[in-house]
Amino acid sequence: MKTLDISKTNYKVSDFLTWQKAGTLVLSPSFQRRPVWEPGAKSYLIDTVVRGLPMPIIFLREQKSDLTTFEPKREVVDGQQRIRTLVSYIAPIFLKDLNQSRDVFTVKRSHNKELYGKTFSELPSETQQAILDYEFSVHILPSSTDDREVLEIFARMNATGVKLNDQELRNAEYYGEFKTSMYKIASEQLNRWRTWQIFTENNIARMEEVEITSEFALLILKGLTGKTQASINKIYKDKDPEYPECAEVERRFRLIMDTIDNTLGDGLKYIPFSKKTLFYSLFAFVYQCQFGLNSPIEKLTAKPVSTDIVAKIKLIGKRLQNKTAPEKVLEAATRRTTNIDSRRTLFNYFLDEAKIG
Repeated sequence: MKTLDISKTNYKVSDFLTWQKAGTLVLSPSFQRRPVWEPGAKSYLIDTVVRGLPMPIIFLREQKSDLTTFEPKREVVDGQQRIRTLVSYIAPIFLKDLNQSRDVFTVKRSHNKELYGKTFSELPSETQQAILDYEFSVHILPSSTDDREVLEIFARMNATGVKLNDQELRNAEYYGEFKTSMYKIASEQLNRWRTWQIFTENNIARMEEVEITSEFALLILKGLTGKTQASINKIYKDKDPEYPECAEVERRFRLIMDTIDNTLGDGLKYIPFSKKTLFYSLFAFVYQCQFGLNSPIEKLTAKPVSTDIVAKIKLIGKRLQNKTAPEKVLEAATRRTTNIDSRRTLFNYFLDEAKIG
């Protein structure tokens, strides 16, 4: 059985730039061609580098030294889009196949307000230095590694048997205003997701708290809807280039979460609203109390939630828990709880019990 002698090291961004300038870096091996990244993905990468956050390993393969220049060559077998993005941002002149419309970009405001719209040369010197000094973890395959072996390596790396869920797929596809906002405000509530026991650590690792946050944004923007992946995908796509309602949606989301925490707090996990499908109904009801469904997305003052309303919420929770609520309500709470009819049934039950319209 053949054993590969893989070297493991770190290289700075400046190392890749030096090799690219010298012509000793092969960015596009024929067996590993992939689609070019969208500007949003490139912007997100630059922000990741500036913040010093880790990224997946870069894989290089050594090539035989050039007999004329005596220079060793390195082939990028995984990570070419990351390297190309950095080269095109820092020194696009180093790309022999530079395409202005494809390669030239700047950082989006939603990713980094300080870097927004600036080219590399316009950045403060300390920021430029931070980018150049950023280190990638790199695995180097020996030149004797053939294409078949490289492909087998990646097949083994991806052979986890875990299929990406819908939110993980959205995370890989979108990099614009809406996605950035959803991940930000979902992560702000991390302690609450855990304390209220709405999500397990595995749920959070699979980005399920981001998905329900996206549903709440959809509720604020569009009113009560059923949960379909198509509708969530559509809001990500529609709001990817521009998301003018961002600040107001974020404000309302935070305020509703604060209200739930201040009125129910740790006790939430002892009533059925810790079940994420019923938590949606609770959020929708509190939102109705404070802003009203289908209210215009403008700066509105939130109405207070009275102690009587809080008492009604707790009573509804007990009735659902003890199965003393009406049969159609219990059915809606246990079957197809993401269906629009079930959501309306639960929402109307809240309204009827609380005596509000």
